[in-house]
Amino acid sequence: MRIINSETISDTVKQMCINANCHINSDIRQALENSVKTEKSDIARGVLENLLKNADIAHITEVPICQDTGMAVFFIEIGNDVFVEGDTITDAVNKGVASGYTEGYLRKSVVRDPLDRVNTNDNTPAVIYYDFVKGDKIKITFSPKGFGSENKGGLKMLNPSDGIDGIIDFVVETVRKAGANPCPPMVVGVGIGGTMDKAAQLSKKALTRSIDTSNEKPFYAELEKTLLTKINKLGIGPQGMGGTTTALAVNIETFPTHIAGLPVAVNINCHATRHSVEII
Repeated sequence: MRIINSETISDTVKQMCINANCHINSDIRQALENSVKTEKSDIARGVLENLLKNADIAHITEVPICQDTGMAVFFIEIGNDVFVEGDTITDAVNKGVASGYTEGYLRKSVVRDPLDRVNTNDNTPAVIYYDFVKGDKIKITFSPKGFGSENKGGLKMLNPSDGIDGIIDFVVETVRKAGANPCPPMVVGVGIGGTMDKAAQLSKKALTRSIDTSNEKPFYAELEKTLLTKINKLGIGPQGMGGTTTALAVNIETFPTHIAGLPVAVNINCHATRHSVEII
């Protein structure tokens, strides 16, 4: 049994909130740099170059890449040999979020109720998904989810007979309807299978996977490529200015499902696709 003090979790989360919002990930940077080389539109190429300049300024001065510093979303894997001393893990995470968003001067975007719209003033509570695994470590994956992109996701309960063509049509149409609103070039997360809620969770988790990796199953890795090609033919382009770079990647995650269903969810991230991983 390994004891981890809750303050360690809070301190880790605090720094993750600041780092993820101010420093673009290497996989995203590389994809943007590659897109500058391959983009066929001069206007779109200029937009991509400006996005990289913005990322450089944010990195050097440690200011947010975007003013929407998102709702804090976490995927946490807890080892079965871990005991957390002090606060509960949930309280520790929320304490870290509150500290990170306050000390990092990050915008607080969470309201206490969907309808009364009173701001909580510290960006809590976070959205947390837990998974229990073997081991004596805690793995924390953080994604600040801006709502310019979050608002443009979609979910559809397809019939099994709709098959792969139905999935492709739904994903591409969801991106087409999103247009320039998610601040493209975007990263598209796709969740297939499970139940309605599980598919949505999978699509969000897909966005935390590095975009320089493919789905481990060759069939879905090929589907990722197919979807990316079709999406980039939509002509939306960087920041909606047209061009051949509407998306940087499509990440698919799957789960077993019922014989009568084919749930498919799409979750979209902006060009920054902020995410951070730490292991305690």
